[in-house]
Amino acid sequence: MADPIQITRSISIDPSEIEETFVRASGPGGQNVNKVSSAVQLRFDLANSPSIPEPMKRRVAVLAGKRLTKQGVIVITANSHRDQPMNRADALERLVGLLVAGAHVPKARIATRPTMGSKQRRLEAKSVRSEVKRMRSSPSDTQ
Repeated sequence: MADPIQITRSISIDPSEIEETFVRASGPGGQNVNKVSSAVQLRFDLANSPSIPEPMKRRVAVLAGKRLTKQGVIVITANSHRDQPMNRADALERLVGLLVAGAHVPKARIATRPTMGSKQRRLEAKSVRSEVKRMRSSPSDTQ
């Protein structure tokens, strides 16, 4: 049995949850591209994964965007390399990166008011800028 894929210290996914299919890659590569199925299409069922907590599933679904199907399956296609094992590693790395990004809980923003000093600096900068622009104008404009 393969080792679980570590996402965070507390979250890991079982390799059996990942389905890989190999397809022919498009693009340059000569005759090799017509004969060898080197591109990898990796599928991970996010909606039904027992390893991923529900709040993380929602964050990952937003991050996945168009890579997420209506059934809740993440589909990642890797075809940048001519070598199948390198494409497999690339697809898995991208999936793990997506899950790690979704594991990060965003910090809630606390609304604050601007300080008195920042207000004064802003108004002072505006008046300095206004003076610069006024000095640029011709003397007849100032009357």
